Amino acid sequence: MRSSLPKVAWIGLGIMGSPMSENLIKAGYDVTGHTLEQDKLDRLTAAGGTAAASVAEAVRDADVVVTMVPAFPQVEAVAYGPDGILDSARAGTLLIDMSSITPQTSIDLARAAKEKGIRVLDAPVSGGEAGAAEAVLSIMVGGEQADFDEAQPLFEALGRTIVLCGPHGSGQTVKAANQLIVAVNIQACAEAVVFLEKSGVDLGAALEVLNGGLAGSTVLTRKKDNFLNRDFEPGFRIDLHHKDMGIVTDAARTVGAALPVGAVVAQLVASLRAQGDGGLDHSALLRAVERLSGARL
Repeated sequence: MRSSLPKVAWIGLGIMGSPMSENLIKAGYDVTGHTLEQDKLDRLTAAGGTAAASVAEAVRDADVVVTMVPAFPQVEAVAYGPDGILDSARAGTLLIDMSSITPQTSIDLARAAKEKGIRVLDAPVSGGEAGAAEAVLSIMVGGEQADFDEAQPLFEALGRTIVLCGPHGSGQTVKAANQLIVAVNIQACAEAVVFLEKSGVDLGAALEVLNGGLAGSTVLTRKKDNFLNRDFEPGFRIDLHHKDMGIVTDAARTVGAALPVGAVVAQLVASLRAQGDGGLDHSALLRAVERLSGARL
């Protein structure tokens, strides 16, 4: 019996895209995916999805197309490129871009897609790999109310907090603010960890009690074990947070908003990346604080 749920094409099966697409499959969606890595396609088919050899093949019969790729060059490549989404998807298709890109890129994509009869939502997420796997992401959306309402059941298979933030580009603006808050929070946690350890305090006990009070946060809850074990296996890479800090600082400059602390943290993220740690989880900001405090890493 054919599912009454819309047929989904999923483009981008990385750290976030793979578990998110699998959650749609678990929710009963027919998902056809495309990505550049064969092992990720194999993972999708093992989960019950269908692998496509190209973007065009994936989107041709889809009702909804979801993109989850690293940055705006990849979004533009899969949307505008030869045999891309705008040339291959049917008129009336809903394109949901869940990548984290500049607000202006989302606005431009929505405008170009409209000329093809394709509707667009920008819907970046927060919650990292764990949030993606557990389907508890926060999803911040920009676009039209009717398109948001249509996409709501799909979003509910992926996340817990789902909010329409305004017109096209608004989701990306809120995501930029999210990345600012997360980076500053991780940096503060990293500094606290080094301070506590150098003071001879039991770090596990200290982080437990701190997380139970006003200093507590989702960042500390999610990253506490990373700090304790120096485990920087990427859930969200420094490379990507570096990209996001560029987005928020540029966007803030455009609207005339001062980000004094954010600017410093953006430089610290950039410095860590320049030292060769771009592939590590963003909790590796702890390594930068340790270096500044005299540790030999």
